[in-house]
Amino acid sequence: MSATSSQPSLADQQSNAVKGMLTMVCAMSMLPIMDGFAKLLSAYLPVLEISFGRFFFQTLLSALASLFVGAGLRHIISEVSWMQMARGLFLAVASLFFFSAVKFLPLPDAIATFFVQPMILTVLSAVFLGERVGPRRWAAVTLGLVGVLIVIRPGSSVFSAYSLLPLCAATCFACYLLLTRKLSGSASLLGIQFSTGLAGTLVLGPLLLVSTALDFEPGAFIMPQGTQWLMLLCMGAISSLGHLLVVLAFNNAPASLLAPINYLEIVSATVFSYFIFDEVPTGITWLGIALITAGGIYITQREHKVAKQLKAAEMAQQTRAERT
Repeated sequence: MSATSSQPSLADQQSNAVKGMLTMVCAMSMLPIMDGFAKLLSAYLPVLEISFGRFFFQTLLSALASLFVGAGLRHIISEVSWMQMARGLFLAVASLFFFSAVKFLPLPDAIATFFVQPMILTVLSAVFLGERVGPRRWAAVTLGLVGVLIVIRPGSSVFSAYSLLPLCAATCFACYLLLTRKLSGSASLLGIQFSTGLAGTLVLGPLLLVSTALDFEPGAFIMPQGTQWLMLLCMGAISSLGHLLVVLAFNNAPASLLAPINYLEIVSATVFSYFIFDEVPTGITWLGIALITAGGIYITQREHKVAKQLKAAEMAQQTRAERT
């Protein structure tokens, strides 16, 4: 079979792109529901317990899924590594910060501020991975940070220490993505979900036990009641399925197409927040959201373009080497 015949046709590429975009729409419509459940539960349960419940049920559901659709529980356990656990640690801390944020802040504001993470990831990639960042991407980083300042408005009556929690969550999540880049292809989808859930469970579980033993009220365990158990289970399921859909979306469509859809999560969170919590962003907040979105989309598209150029250069170099 020739090299060209093994490449997908234009029609196949377009079909895959549409599938990827629809998959991303589903994921971005679903994930804010998990954050909404966290906000609802925070009125009754400690945030530490809510975060632990999310990762515990994610681990349990991933293990059960491996028995039916994966290579088996033993296989996904074998994929657990220290790097995978470190990656899950950053996500666990990010979740703890973010669920603390949504307890005190309007859900759309918290998610909008959290979406500064592509800018933080750009900075971390330049510092720790030595990636070259051009002036246009630095400008996009600056634009996004200006958007964050507009949303949280330091020095105004709407600002509080809680406004910084989504920034802390975004920083931890950017570290999580940094390790995700390094670990790309090192584990199966179920293995990644299991490792992430296990890391969160092993990190947050002892903290919950210590807080309960010391009767530390903000973190002491409270037995969930009735529908609270169901919401915790749903959080674990939404987390697993939502992130699985994101991975599948990127397998079918390029990042440049999916980047704008990623910010649909802000819209979904706004709709959910309006009907459940009667929270609506103000006009000035929408301006900050627009700047954060514009900066994040540009960075994603620019990174995709640079990656394509590097791949094309590598292929050209390989062709020249084969000819010689």
